[in-house]
Amino acid sequence: LAQKYDPQKEAELRTWIESVTGQRIGPDFQKGLKDGVILCELMNKLRPNSVRKINRSAQNWHQLENLSNFIKAMASYGMNPVDLFEANDLFESGNLTQVQVSLLALAGMAKTKGLQSGVDIGVKYSEKQQRNFDEAKMKAGQCVIGLQMGTNKCASQSGMTAYGTRRHLYDPKNQILPPMDHSTISLQMGTNKCASQVGMTAPGTRRHIYDAKTGTEKCDNSSMSLQMGSNQGANQSGQVFGLGRQIYDPKYCPQGSQGEVANAACDQSGDPPGYHYYREEEES
Repeated sequence: LAQKYDPQKEAELRTWIESVTGQRIGPDFQKGLKDGVILCELMNKLRPNSVRKINRSAQNWHQLENLSNFIKAMASYGMNPVDLFEANDLFESGNLTQVQVSLLALAGMAKTKGLQSGVDIGVKYSEKQQRNFDEAKMKAGQCVIGLQMGTNKCASQSGMTAYGTRRHLYDPKNQILPPMDHSTISLQMGTNKCASQVGMTAPGTRRHIYDAKTGTEKCDNSSMSLQMGSNQGANQSGQVFGLGRQIYDPKYCPQGSQGEVANAACDQSGDPPGYHYYREEEES
């Protein structure tokens, strides 16, 4: 608090108080105002009969009484309670910064009330400008949108894009170009100019992935790979549907050349070798 004390403001207060009261404070500002006599005279100049009794005794309690009367007179003069100081702040030099703030506020209040002095000090208080409106005026104001809420005057949907259309963000500082016409497709999105479906395969057709670095070659999609087999020269010759299939087993089939087997098949009376077991079952 002591560091906030302003010596320049003290000099201005000294000049203002001396010009209003006509009394000298002395070289020491705190000791000159400690007894409260000059301060009580100041209040009587600002507002007559504010302090009815001024004690000019050197007794401590008389001086404290003068300071208390001065503080009560400032409150009656219209000062804010936060701008007041206590008697010990000046008497015992407890808080001279608050004393300086209070005297500056008092000078500002005096200027507000129209006091003319040769020293321009203090800040003039703002005057309250109260308005009284009738009931009809108050109801009419409910239909008016305040400027703090913005305005929709002259608003339209001209130039607005369709809902869901992308928004182009650009910044001149980062060398991003301004947005183009929304009806034009940007080159960053590619182009469908001269596009056709030539060479496109049917939906579901396999796609051959190849890579030149790994030696994978691109093959014709219309040709069938050898890994999938081939149906070239295929027919249904020799296929039997629904009939039994003969299973060859050397254990039961005759041994010999093809000619012997054919002769044995033509001889129905004889028992071919290796088939007597079946003949016996047929006879039985």
